[in-house]
Amino acid sequence: MSFSAVLFDLDGTLCERTQSAAAVYAGAFEAAAVEPFGEPGELWAALAEPPDHDDRVGYFAAGFAIVAAKHGRAPTDARGLARGILETIDNARVRPTEGAIEAIEAAGRVGPVGLLTNGPRSRQRTKLDALPFGDAFETTVYAADLRRRKPNREPFERALGSLSVTASEALYVGDSLEYDVAGAQNAGLEVAWCRPEADVEPAPYDPEYVIDSPAEIERVLDGDG
Repeated sequence: MSFSAVLFDLDGTLCERTQSAAAVYAGAFEAAAVEPFGEPGELWAALAEPPDHDDRVGYFAAGFAIVAAKHGRAPTDARGLARGILETIDNARVRPTEGAIEAIEAAGRVGPVGLLTNGPRSRQRTKLDALPFGDAFETTVYAADLRRRKPNREPFERALGSLSVTASEALYVGDSLEYDVAGAQNAGLEVAWCRPEADVEPAPYDPEYVIDSPAEIERVLDGDG
């Protein structure tokens, strides 16, 4: 397959946070003046549903309420903890994932390069400004600011339109099976799934390409599969 444009996901694909989960979790309790309970992994598990960018306090508060109940600490100031975690998260503290810079350079050699992220501009632009490739994209679509987000096809269609390419001409690169693979395929794009851990299988999803580093898209773009 020959591609003439590449679209990338951001979080987990091209960048990762440098703040530890433990530090962010502890910061929430410190900011809210609440005696700590639970572990960061319990909160992330309680937040299995996609984030609500329109009510981030409510989203995190629901997770803290679940963890508090598990530890016999309900009721607790869940909304205070939610505000605390949002105050603690620093979106400028990010770095490129291994192979991200090489991937963007490889993509630029075949045609226009775009970014499609489910996050809002207010948060994602801060990350991009802190990254060495923040201005490398000919279009950036912040799906949280649209009516629909990935896996809906609307943000993909907007990105394709901005690059003036058809779905069959573009490759999408992302790390989420539920949002990146399902969304891109629903919009008619082929997908290079960047799996987060070695030996993780995509089934029941079926991405056209499976890569272990963003840099591996060079072989995909060269037709080596």
